[in-house]
Amino acid sequence: MTAKTISRYVTRNPEILNGEPIIIGTRTSVRAIVGLWRLGIMPE
Repeated sequence: MTAKTISRYVTRNPEILNGEPIIIGTRTSVRAIVGLWRLGIMPE
């Protein structure tokens, strides 16, 4: 399978988290970052 780059920082790879958008070079999902941001935690 191939990875698909969505933006400069976000990609999708069917082999990682079932293709959920992740931060390039990590296994951190965009969903996790947004969830923490909604709780008031800075994304850094």
